[in-house]
Amino acid sequence: MSAATPEGQHGGGAGSGTARSVAELPRQVREELTRRLRRNRRAFGKDDVQVVERPLLKRAVGASALGNCMEWFDFGVYSYLAATLGKVFFPGASPGAQVISSFATFAAAFVVRPLGGLVFGPLGDRIGRQKVLATTMIMMAAGTFAIGIIPGYATIGIAAPILLLLARMVQGFSTGGEYGGATTFVAEYSPDRRRGFLSSWLDFGTFVGYALGSALVTVLNLALTDAQMLSWGWRLPFLIAGPLGVIGLYMRLKLEESPAFQQQLDAHEESMATESAGTEFKKIIRDHWQALLVCMGLVLLYNVTNYMVTGYLPTYQTETLHRSSGSADVLVLIGMVWIVVLITFLGRLSDRIGRRPLYGVSAAAMIVLAVPAFLLIKAHGTWAPVLGVLLLSTLLACFAAPSAATLPALFPTAVRYAAMGIGFNFAVAAFGGTTPLVTAALVDLTGDDLMPAYYLMLAGAIGLITVKFLPESAQVPLNGSQPMVGSKEERRELILTSRELYAHARTSRTESPQG
Repeated sequence: MSAATPEGQHGGGAGSGTARSVAELPRQVREELTRRLRRNRRAFGKDDVQVVERPLLKRAVGASALGNCMEWFDFGVYSYLAATLGKVFFPGASPGAQVISSFATFAAAFVVRPLGGLVFGPLGDRIGRQKVLATTMIMMAAGTFAIGIIPGYATIGIAAPILLLLARMVQGFSTGGEYGGATTFVAEYSPDRRRGFLSSWLDFGTFVGYALGSALVTVLNLALTDAQMLSWGWRLPFLIAGPLGVIGLYMRLKLEESPAFQQQLDAHEESMATESAGTEFKKIIRDHWQALLVCMGLVLLYNVTNYMVTGYLPTYQTETLHRSSGSADVLVLIGMVWIVVLITFLGRLSDRIGRRPLYGVSAAAMIVLAVPAFLLIKAHGTWAPVLGVLLLSTLLACFAAPSAATLPALFPTAVRYAAMGIGFNFAVAAFGGTTPLVTAALVDLTGDDLMPAYYLMLAGAIGLITVKFLPESAQVPLNGSQPMVGSKEERRELILTSRELYAHARTSRTESPQG
């Protein structure tokens, strides 16, 4: 094979490049490309490889990350204000019951998340990712803003917690279509070699949003008296959601549909015309149940750790360890900043070494380090608790970084959004969003303040088992999508490499006894 061979020999235009040595390709990349070449019965041509335009890619990643940022801004605010909200909306209960009631309202949003996933997922596969993501942005902003204007229990009585519950359910319903849609959208836009890095910006937005929300509450707690926080200070962070939602909506309305969705649009529209949403749901369960179980196992690992650190740890320190809210808030905020620093580096690392090694090593480390981390958090002084939080935050970053690239790769394009809506949201509802509630109840019931560590160890064990069944997707084209590259030079390189692979595959078949 000559490097000067015209690019268009198999359907492309003129051009030249240097083939990426087949020996240098990761095994899973060689195997997946060889399967596709055998199916095509020829090497790739120019029309077989999609070049992603850099401005569209940046816009897709930025708009999707902003939605995650806004969603987790709310979660950070709610988690840090859990004790305050308990006093505002459940004033007659004991302090412990107030916290549990507040977390129960927090968890209620996760009960309706699967419903949102069942509605928005198939809709995103039918009418497009961009339209659904714009809709979820509007609903999320409205639900968050509504919390900021609900009168307290002292003003309208039992109607106050009921309205809080309804606002949380609107948030949960919209979030059911948010993360699955955003991960699908970015994964379908990203070049194969950089999907881990680019998708990790989604969870970068997640933790930036949480850090901003928690930082705002920390500043308010330091600047205002307890009476002022209970009276009106707690409302301010929620009211910010309105302007953020308008900005996010504007960015998402400017997006174009992903290349993968556009490629299969006509065929998918024809098949969807004969299928109801219920039929599609049954088909996904029947045909992709193994991928759904893997998805749910990874989501459990990530989100139990996530909500333990972001949702429960601030309250654990104030209510169980009896530390001041200011010191507790700052400690968790340090962990969030550390995740923001790490996460895109780990996303890039997953492109190089693979998703499975990163998940596997981190899940094993969770089993070993969960108890030591919580013993450090419980210790007196400054540096031991900081080290404990940094340990948990590092593990959380290792689970978060590859998730947005790994989960969409489990499913084909035609059902990717809907399948993500099922697998992701059911797992988050059952295991993630309930983590603060269940952990707080276990600590209250047993009196053992290491229960959070044992809960994390169980999640690590489940994650370790799941990784054994996870197919490697680093640098591999998405199921049902064309190979994606970031430049015309990379396309030329891939075409030349495909010719070498195809020639090798034909030679191997000819020389085999069955050939």
